[in-house]
Amino acid sequence: MIAPLSPDEWIVLALSLKVSLVAVALSLPICFFLAWILSRWHFPGKLLVDALVHLPLVLPPVVTGWLLLLLFGMNGLIGSWLSQVLGVTLLFRWTGAALAAAIMAVPLMVRAIRLSIEAIDGRLECAAATLGASRMRIFLTISLPLALPGVLAAVVLGFARSLGEFGATITFVSDVPGETRTLPIAIYAAMQMPNGEPIVTRFAIISILLSLGALMLSEILVRRIARGGRHVI
Repeated sequence: MIAPLSPDEWIVLALSLKVSLVAVALSLPICFFLAWILSRWHFPGKLLVDALVHLPLVLPPVVTGWLLLLLFGMNGLIGSWLSQVLGVTLLFRWTGAALAAAIMAVPLMVRAIRLSIEAIDGRLECAAATLGASRMRIFLTISLPLALPGVLAAVVLGFARSLGEFGATITFVSDVPGETRTLPIAIYAAMQMPNGEPIVTRFAIISILLSLGALMLSEILVRRIARGGRHVI
């Protein structure tokens, strides 16, 4: 029988959920903008932008964490400015873990939103334009509602990806109990401890259930997008 979570383990779970939620909230507007320009705009260097957006998906996570250190560390280009001007430090903080998780979730989120935007029937937008609707009204009343299932799918996928983020996080913000020790880091730490198997088992089961639920919900939303696209056409 699996023992209930201890107070310290509840802290790990709560921190993981907080980091994942903040990561998704932080990256969602950026991901929507990137998905929109990649699906609707034509400009020089579009292929390069597309490649950069998806780079965290294929780059070793440790390299991503190292790049975050170079940019957001105490002596980094952005990190030194944040520290001196705003008094904000991301290094060894849960906010830094949220930033790392957000970066790693961007490719999946952009992909889900982009597919949803590309599935929108352009004839609906053209018809609204011929009736005198402004671009903003077309976006708010037609484009955004039709893309909403993809946005929701991106939120779910981003949450699941953030929940499982390990490499970039531990490289960037290290393992600080109560501050940056999320579920994957806690599992790794427990594996290094004598008799840490029960902790690993509890955290692994929680991670599997949360990830499985997120993936199932994402699949439901993706199928809804497909049905919606067939219905419009």
